[in-house]
Amino acid sequence: MAKADRDERPAPETAGPATEDARDTGARGAEAIQAALKTMPSSAGVYRMLSAKGEVLYVGKARHLKKRVTAYTQPGRLDPRLHRMVALTARMEVVTTHTEAEALLLEANLIKKLKPRFNVTLRDDKSFPYILLRADHEWPQIVKHRGARRRKGEYFGPFASAGSVNQTLVALQRAFPLRSCTDHVFANRTRPCLQYQIKRCTAPCVDKIDRADYQHIVDEVRAFLRGRTREVQDSFVERMEEASNELAFERAAGYRDRIRALNHIQAHQGINVSTISEADIVALHQQGGQACVQVFFVRNGRNYGNRAFYPVRTKDQSGPEVLAAFLSQFYEDKEVPRLVLVSEEPDDKALIEEALSARAERKVQVIKPQRGTRRELMDHALANARDALGRRLAESATQRTLLEGVAERFGLDATPGRIEVYDNSHIQGAQPVGAMIVAGPEGFIKNQYRKFTIKGDAAKRDGIGGDDYAMMREVLTRRFQRLLKEDPDRQEESWPDLIIVDGGQGQLGCAEEVFEELGVSGVAVMGVAKGPDRDAGRERFFMTGRQPFMLPERDPVLYFMQRIRDEAHRFAIGAHRQKRGKAIGRSLLDEIAGIGAKRKKALLHHFGSAKAVSEAGLADLERVEGIDRRVAQRIYDHFHP
Repeated sequence: MAKADRDERPAPETAGPATEDARDTGARGAEAIQAALKTMPSSAGVYRMLSAKGEVLYVGKARHLKKRVTAYTQPGRLDPRLHRMVALTARMEVVTTHTEAEALLLEANLIKKLKPRFNVTLRDDKSFPYILLRADHEWPQIVKHRGARRRKGEYFGPFASAGSVNQTLVALQRAFPLRSCTDHVFANRTRPCLQYQIKRCTAPCVDKIDRADYQHIVDEVRAFLRGRTREVQDSFVERMEEASNELAFERAAGYRDRIRALNHIQAHQGINVSTISEADIVALHQQGGQACVQVFFVRNGRNYGNRAFYPVRTKDQSGPEVLAAFLSQFYEDKEVPRLVLVSEEPDDKALIEEALSARAERKVQVIKPQRGTRRELMDHALANARDALGRRLAESATQRTLLEGVAERFGLDATPGRIEVYDNSHIQGAQPVGAMIVAGPEGFIKNQYRKFTIKGDAAKRDGIGGDDYAMMREVLTRRFQRLLKEDPDRQEESWPDLIIVDGGQGQLGCAEEVFEELGVSGVAVMGVAKGPDRDAGRERFFMTGRQPFMLPERDPVLYFMQRIRDEAHRFAIGAHRQKRGKAIGRSLLDEIAGIGAKRKKALLHHFGSAKAVSEAGLADLERVEGIDRRVAQRIYDHFHP
């Protein structure tokens, strides 16, 4: 998100770059921006700064585009971060909007999509789960739902995690015995299932309950999920006492168990939010150049859990700037509550309220609580944010210590900032897959993981054997050819300081051959081979110019190397299994043009297998229903070229 006006204004003269080369580079960027100003409109809109390679460096919004962008034409008055951004700028793109609120919404969308390196960016690629009370079946049910809300029914949430939804659903099933089976199972039942026996379902599938009584349970669960908890519980208590007075102790015990289930749900709410109907509690804590935003979801007076987020590129940003960026990006694709409680007022608070209200199509308030219950809830959220960031910083410190140990044990010139680990997976050459995982000071960088489908002659296509060396050679060649093409000057953070290949001297030799052929230098290479009998702790390490060696059995660096090696192995096996699963579902008939699902089914039904189809004669193929002479000839020619 673009920063507030005061952040975009030039900094004092003393913040300029130190070298003449930097001044020259900044001047070239300023000239490109100056050229863009000639046709820059004066209306509200969004601007994008692009490098010479077309990479989007920054996305910003402005009420007056020309005034805002003019500030970038004097690089000597900018702080170092903005100066570097201007220096890399080769051209600009602009999109005008009717209002600044529209510009804010568009800016948030573009930042989440493009992830420019000079913007505060929220890494949030998961949608939140909901509980859905279905209305598209005559016998409704409650189910977990994630994704677009297209199914007919009422949605309750969001919940912070799938685990919190699952726990709530289990408790709801005890309190409100609605069906949990699929529509197909429901339509084909002839006798009650186990859920009925343990009193988790009323078995409407076999008419153990009439429609009116079932609908009454649906109304009860709807009332509970809407926050009318006391009303539902009082009703259960009244009916339990009534059954007890009638000496119907089994029925009374049933209501007792349902009351306990409701109490179980409320006991796991964590914090008391009964005074708030609908709100998100957003607390920010900054420390050590990093930021944590803790979000609690409150709906219908009930806490639906919390989740921690860690926006990136926040080191030089103030709290109000980080919160403004977070709010605009977080709600870009999520439902906005009527109230957003924040730990400190974000920059452009009024503009954010206007944009969120436009997105929600109703009034949305962004408030910093000062006293009372709301302030207590915010203090609780802040404590969670502080603890979460403390744990993350502790983990980062441990990770940095381990990386320093790697540099010391293996004689590297400097502590590696990026380690890439490579592994292959296949079964006797079938469905070969290469995998790369990445580790750095913050741990595993999972959005940088890559899979490589082996395309060359590295593996035998008949599934008998496979050339592991050739596979590794192909994967490394493709990886570093791309790096040389996209970032030959190594200005980005995509170049590794150390690569580790799973294997011994042979795999190490493959990596060295690839580097020699491509002219790659300055990247350390290491091979890790499993110990005798594949024992963990007895791994041997291979490096150029050194005899194979082992680390002490209890060395923390050894554990670290095992962990990243195992992560590469896990990722490679997962990729291979996924590919193998797709291959199992394929048939020889899928390769024939014009043979769809219906003709494929007819052929398999007639001949019994794809192999029998491949061996059939032309006349036999013509006898299959739906296969005329032209199609039969095409099938025959495919198997008999």
